[in-house]
Amino acid sequence: MTETIRAQLLDAILPHVPFDGWSNVSFHAAIADLGMEKALADTICPRGAMDLAIAYHRRGDAAMVAAMKASNMAEMRFRDKVATALKLRVEAMDDREAVRRASALFALPHNAVEGAKLIWETADKVWTALGDTSNDVNWYTKRATLSGVWASTVLYWLGDDSPMAANTSDFIDRRIDNVMQIEKAKASFKKTPLAKPFMSLQDAIFSKVKAPDLSPRTDLPGRWNRPVN
Repeated sequence: MTETIRAQLLDAILPHVPFDGWSNVSFHAAIADLGMEKALADTICPRGAMDLAIAYHRRGDAAMVAAMKASNMAEMRFRDKVATALKLRVEAMDDREAVRRASALFALPHNAVEGAKLIWETADKVWTALGDTSNDVNWYTKRATLSGVWASTVLYWLGDDSPMAANTSDFIDRRIDNVMQIEKAKASFKKTPLAKPFMSLQDAIFSKVKAPDLSPRTDLPGRWNRPVN
């Protein structure tokens, strides 16, 4: 029920965003268009338009993952799989002005953390959909690197007027190639005599770093775990 109402509010606010941004004005207009009780809308979206801007971003992530599952990427090189995922995410951005306004919203200092979390979420969705099983520091570095690629891609896309965002597609390929060059340079360095002491130090520092445990907590107060028969 909550997700359904949030989706209704999101659909209702989008026509107002180009004129008034992700603002209280747009949020109240969406409520009025739906004939919804303000108390209900405030319960579903306590932060108003901010919550809907977040929902809009996550709707795009969900569309990307669905498109990835529907695509035949089995025979692709891994770098091509990553590039294809980002291109599918670009295709999911169906309203340039809504994205532009959201980018401006999350660029504000008091919203920057929220914006960074969403970029990280997109990177995580890509790696998870591609079957990433890393459980050490690589879990973080993969997502951090892809977050940087995705953030720059959005900025490039906002200024891209080429047909079918062809220039953005080329931009993604170039950025992925840049990342691959860095990985190749790291692999070459590991083969040099200087690498051994450096790698030993790195292993000592990062050996304890593990991917976060995202499984649901079962030891919180107020929970009753019925034994399995």
